[in-house]
Amino acid sequence: MKVFTWLLRFLPIVYMAAIWTMSSLPSNHFVELPDSQIDRFIKESLHLVEFAILYVLLVLASLTFRGRSFTPSWNILCAVFAGLYGLTDEIHQSFYPYRSASLFDLVKDVTGILVCFYIIRGALFKGKFARLRRVLQLIK
Repeated sequence: MKVFTWLLRFLPIVYMAAIWTMSSLPSNHFVELPDSQIDRFIKESLHLVEFAILYVLLVLASLTFRGRSFTPSWNILCAVFAGLYGLTDEIHQSFYPYRSASLFDLVKDVTGILVCFYIIRGALFKGKFARLRRVLQLIK
C-alpha cells in the first residue's frame, strides 16, 4: 500500500512535466489524424480534460496525507493550482511559433477543472455520488 501512496503523490509531478513537455512540441508531434478538422476538434476538446486530470491527481495525492484532513479549502486550493498551471501552460505555449495560446483555451481548461471540482466536492462534502465517495475514502 505504501508504494501506491507514493505513486499517487508522485503522479501530479510526472503529469505536469508531461504537459510542459508536450506543450513545447508541435501539436502534431505525437499524432495527426488524416482529417484535419477532426484532428483539430479532438485536440481542442482535450483542453476540457487535460487540466481536470491534473486537478484530480492533486486531490488524490492530497488524500494520501492522513495527518492532514482534506478540507473544502484544500479542495479549492487544488482546483486553483490546476487552473494556474493551465494559465502557465498557455503562457509557455505563446513562446513557440508552432503553438498558440488563447484565453478561450484557458476557459476550456478551467471548465474541465470546475466540472471535476463539482463532482469531487459533491462526493466528499455534500453527500452526493456515494460510490465515488467510497472510492475516495479508501485512499484516505
